[in-house]
Amino acid sequence: MSIRIQADNISFSYSQDRAIPVFRNVSFSVRSGEVFCLLGPNGTGKSTLLKCLDGVLRIQHGRITVGGKDLFDYRVSEIARTIGYVPQGLMSAFPFRIKDIVVMGRAPHLSVLASPSRHDMEIAYRAMERVGVIHLAERSCISVSGGEWQLALIARALVQEPEMLLLDEPTSHLDMGNQMRILHVIKELANGGITVIMASHFPDHAFLVADSAAILNGGTLRGIGTPDEVITEESMRETYGVNVKIVSDGVSRKVCFPELRHSVLPG
Repeated sequence: MSIRIQADNISFSYSQDRAIPVFRNVSFSVRSGEVFCLLGPNGTGKSTLLKCLDGVLRIQHGRITVGGKDLFDYRVSEIARTIGYVPQGLMSAFPFRIKDIVVMGRAPHLSVLASPSRHDMEIAYRAMERVGVIHLAERSCISVSGGEWQLALIARALVQEPEMLLLDEPTSHLDMGNQMRILHVIKELANGGITVIMASHFPDHAFLVADSAAILNGGTLRGIGTPDEVITEESMRETYGVNVKIVSDGVSRKVCFPELRHSVLPG
């Protein structure tokens, strides 16, 4: 498989003098059809890194290439047709129907002031069917569950017809059933050739769906490789400040068990 996106020695800071970088000298690559899981504690820069990969924020050092082409050689409309981005915590202030929310993703393919065509609506319906929310098409977006809303946002990203999806904590605030539904959709999309980069707080999810993983902590990538290589009891203790026991079923599954009584958190 060809490399879909590559970051070479990239750095970013919100401060004008760049004295306090959010992350620095970060390098990795993800191939077409792979799921890459970015782990790390709160406030470590995972969301910022995803925004840099989408071109929302501009890196101050290094280079990002998408399909072998520098990210900033793409026009904004080209980026929107190539990369679908689903941020965390996105809500709608208006009671749009789910189908209206989803078809908004066709904007990069429409001219200024143009309305979605029948073809655009067909693409939106296919995306809703693909992620399992077609039955919600006529429902108000404020009347659906958190998991259904998250799936609708993924459908909206899919109607951009992207080659890559950036998902910022796609399973946060969801119950176990909805988490598994989201992960199943992510794996199915990757099997269909879409590259997926997801930020997550759940190492177990990387074990379930990721081909590769990395830990962003202290402004740098502390590990990168397969989930088995990256997610170890030592790396989890260093990253999250708790002792973790990793258990395998002896076949294909691993799971992390935090040991509450043996926490290494201060105090």
